[in-house]
Amino acid sequence: MRAIPLIFLTLTLATYGFSQGIPVTDPLVVSKCASCHAQDERGIMQRISFERTTPEAWQEILKRMIGAHGVSVTPVEARGIVKYLSDRHGLAPQEAKAVAYDTERRVHEETNIPSESLKTACARCHGFARALSWRRSPEDWKLFLDEHAAANKVASQEAIDYLAKAAPLHNAEYDAWNARAETRPLAGRWEVVASTNGHAKYYGEMQITSTGTDEFETRMVLISIQDGTEVLRSGRSAVYGGSAWRGRSKGSEAPKGPADLLNETREVMSIAANQATIEGRWFWGQYQEFGMDVRMVPDTRAPVLLTVQPSALRRGTEADRLRLLGNNFPADVPAAVLSFGDGVTLRKVISSQPHEIVVEVDVAANAPMGPRFLLAGRSSLPDGLIVYDRIDYIKAVPDAAMASFADKTHAAGYQKLEAIGYQRGSDGKLHTADDLDLGPVDADWRVDVFYTPEGSDSSRVASMSAGGLLTPAAVSPGTNFDVWVVATAKSALDKDGQALVGKSYVVVTVPTYMFNGRQFIRDLDRWVDDGPAQETTK
Repeated sequence: MRAIPLIFLTLTLATYGFSQGIPVTDPLVVSKCASCHAQDERGIMQRISFERTTPEAWQEILKRMIGAHGVSVTPVEARGIVKYLSDRHGLAPQEAKAVAYDTERRVHEETNIPSESLKTACARCHGFARALSWRRSPEDWKLFLDEHAAANKVASQEAIDYLAKAAPLHNAEYDAWNARAETRPLAGRWEVVASTNGHAKYYGEMQITSTGTDEFETRMVLISIQDGTEVLRSGRSAVYGGSAWRGRSKGSEAPKGPADLLNETREVMSIAANQATIEGRWFWGQYQEFGMDVRMVPDTRAPVLLTVQPSALRRGTEADRLRLLGNNFPADVPAAVLSFGDGVTLRKVISSQPHEIVVEVDVAANAPMGPRFLLAGRSSLPDGLIVYDRIDYIKAVPDAAMASFADKTHAAGYQKLEAIGYQRGSDGKLHTADDLDLGPVDADWRVDVFYTPEGSDSSRVASMSAGGLLTPAAVSPGTNFDVWVVATAKSALDKDGQALVGKSYVVVTVPTYMFNGRQFIRDLDRWVDDGPAQETTK
């Protein structure tokens, strides 16, 4: 390393306001970074001491240092660098929550951009969350945005002023997180609920086994709510900063299709400060189009109610069969410990097993409509069941989405849709905030392509399965298509006796291209998620 004059080092660090910098104490980070990022006797290091961000963003920075500046690291070293920086220069859980939609690869409309100038400066090429996932000192924000402006021909003093205030290096959340006490071990058994579009699809349990400091192996069994089939999965994960769960898992058998939960899945979740819950998203696919919202709670060996099926009952009905799903239920459940709210009367308990209680209930014709609080012994489920009078309309969700054709080097990108029924809510108006989500309804599906000549075949663009999976045509036409995906309810009718219909706008497009280092980038992601490989990479 070339010697750096002390006066130059002092002046440079003073420019950054060294009193607020975060010392870098890890010998590995120092050895790999100090040749370019000067460090003083306090451990304050140029740029690095004045920045905090997510594990994903530290990965990206390390990729850039390897690719553009020739930093040489082994997989073990790469994992160690990202681990240290995420632990000591990471985001507090409250900060990470605000940008979780980005790390969890969710489709999200960013309505929080304050002005058109900031949209141009920060969100013209990527999501606004990418900027807000960083915390920097005011001086570092200015330096970063000056560099960004020079490279991208975009300059904005407003962006510097806004980000310095909205995303500071130090705040109360970070100070509390940085001073956090030792957390309890995560190893043990956890109860799991996996949902899509807000509705539970699987429930079960995960066994977490510690394999090192903040590193784990996982084994889980997930039970389909629809048909009771079991999915066995295993994986590996790491925890950063005591709260950021990052891992991968896959099924015990080969997946039967692109939407099958047996596919290899990335896990991005957040651990609550009291470790009472772990929540986030598991996702997979060409552009992470498949995903499940996952919530986990520790297994205390006490009965726990996780979800109910169906999630909505029509008033004025009798002998509705209801399944209470969870764990540790006794073999003989007294009727007195079950409560379903006003107007829903327990007729009988049909069966009780460790994972399921099956009951019959009557719903009064004048039962109050809306969500209600369910109780099974000491375990409760807020808003666990909705009472309604009719389905007023359905939506095909997501209501706007994309899919992509395959080519020689890119797999197809699919889209999974559901038809969701809604009731008009207490205001009596359709499509307002108080409308009640009644859950999935059975529907027939079709694809209507925009602007096609009469009699043309839409199957050359995409097809729909009976379960709502859009599959692009096998041969890419080399252009984009705008389509309506139309869901027609099989039994839900409007006031005129016509089947209810919902539509989703989908763009079926050419593959999303990435630069030539794609496989290397995926390898680096795996080091960080799953543990290091053995080969050396330069």
